[in-house]
Amino acid sequence: MGVAAFVLAALACLVAVAVWAQYRRLRRAEYIRAYVFPRGLFDRLSQRRPELARKDIALVARGLRHFFLAHLKSGRRFVSMPSQVADDLWHEFILYTKNYEAFCREAFGRFLHHSPAAVLAPERKESNAGLRRVWWHCCKEENIDARNPTRLPLLFALDAKLGIAGGFVYAADCAALKAGATGAVYCGGDFASASIDGGTDGFGDGAAAGGGDGGASDGGGCGGGGD
Repeated sequence: MGVAAFVLAALACLVAVAVWAQYRRLRRAEYIRAYVFPRGLFDRLSQRRPELARKDIALVARGLRHFFLAHLKSGRRFVSMPSQVADDLWHEFILYTKNYEAFCREAFGRFLHHSPAAVLAPERKESNAGLRRVWWHCCKEENIDARNPTRLPLLFALDAKLGIAGGFVYAADCAALKAGATGAVYCGGDFASASIDGGTDGFGDGAAAGGGDGGASDGGGCGGGGD
């Protein structure tokens, strides 16, 4: 085989690998969107959060799907959960060990470990990067400008919308908050700002930034979320 033929063959191979990776990523995203949660899972969340109606729990499940999609679309990098009630549902899902393991295998190619819900904090740079990734991909999922949001993505609005005790309250534009607001409110604009921890790690991350969906990266653990 001549040099030119070898180069063409190598390029064709690279293109084929890229196309296959993109196809697999799309297939996994569709699997997450269409996944039917285990029977009884919503009842368990009802026991934990009896104030939630069935339609509220369906909304929480949708938010959790968005979290899983953010993990997938970030190249399966570390992601942090921004909602306490979605975290509750995630935790209950994990207790269905066989179902959850099978879901992770189909959705991500490996296990996604759990970590508690969190908010941006100066001392938690890794967690901050994970939150920024989730914010970025949730905004993209809902056609929101991640840098200058006029509304919140569902996952970041859930706790306030449902009045979750101990939940995290976000606002798209903190400058627009009424002066009489009480309690801690976290700003959507902070995800694009370096003022929290001196950087913006995770903001704008895509699947090509690391982890990816290539064959060799399927091994090993998957943090909660991410490696």
